[in-house]
Amino acid sequence: MHDHAHGRRAIEAMIRSADLGGLLRLAETFHGHLCPFVSLGVKAGQYAMATLDRPNTGMEEIVAIVECNNCFTDGIQVVTGCTFGNNALIFRDLGKTAVTVSRREDGQAVRLLVRPDYREQMFARYPTAEPLFQKIVVQRQGTPEDWHRFEHMWEAIARRELQTPLEEQFVIQHLRIDPPEYARIYDSVLCSRCGEQLMAPRAVGSPAQPLCRVCGQAHYYLLTGQGISEVNETQL
Repeated sequence: MHDHAHGRRAIEAMIRSADLGGLLRLAETFHGHLCPFVSLGVKAGQYAMATLDRPNTGMEEIVAIVECNNCFTDGIQVVTGCTFGNNALIFRDLGKTAVTVSRREDGQAVRLLVRPDYREQMFARYPTAEPLFQKIVVQRQGTPEDWHRFEHMWEAIARRELQTPLEEQFVIQHLRIDPPEYARIYDSVLCSRCGEQLMAPRAVGSPAQPLCRVCGQAHYYLLTGQGISEVNETQL
C-alpha cells in the first residue's frame, strides 16, 4: 500500500509501543480537555487494537461499537480510528461505558466495560476531586478559582489513571461477533423545495418531487447529549 494510505502510522506505532501518554495527548486535541474517562477510552482503545493486531486505514477493516456518548467515546475514536465519518463507529444507545472493537475479516473482538465501582474507587484515590466534580460538572457552579483548580486536578488524574492496572478499571471479554455490514453508498437527490442535496433514502414525497425531511415536515432522529430522540422540524 502506498505511503499516502498510512495517515495513522504514528498512532499505530504508539499503540504497538503502549505509549499511552502520547495517545492521550492526541485525544486531548480531539476532545478539547483531559479527564479520566478520556483516559479510559485511550486505554481501552490501545488494548483492543494491540490485541487484534490489525492496522486501521479508515476503510472499515476495524469496527468499534460504543455503548455510550460520553468522554470515553472520544478516546476510542482517536485510538481505534473508528469514527462516524468513516462508518466504522457504531453507536448502541445503552448508556453503558463500554466498547466492542472487532476485526471485520474474522469477527475476532474484545469488549471492555468500565467496572461498576470504578468511579467510586477513583474518587477514593483522589478524595479532594469529588466535591469539585459535583460542584463544577454536576451542578455547573463554582467560582473561577474552583474551575481553575478543578481543570488542573482533573487533567492530573487523567494522566495518573494511565498507570492504574487495566483489570482494576475494566471487565474484559474476548469474543467473536458478526460485524455490521459495510456502509452502503446511496445515490443523491435534490430537494424539490429548498434545492439542497441529500441521500436518496432520506427523502420523502414522490420520486418526481423529492423533499428533504425538513421541507417535508417528516420526523428524523436527533443525537444530543441527552441521547437519541425522534423529532420533526416543528419541535425545534
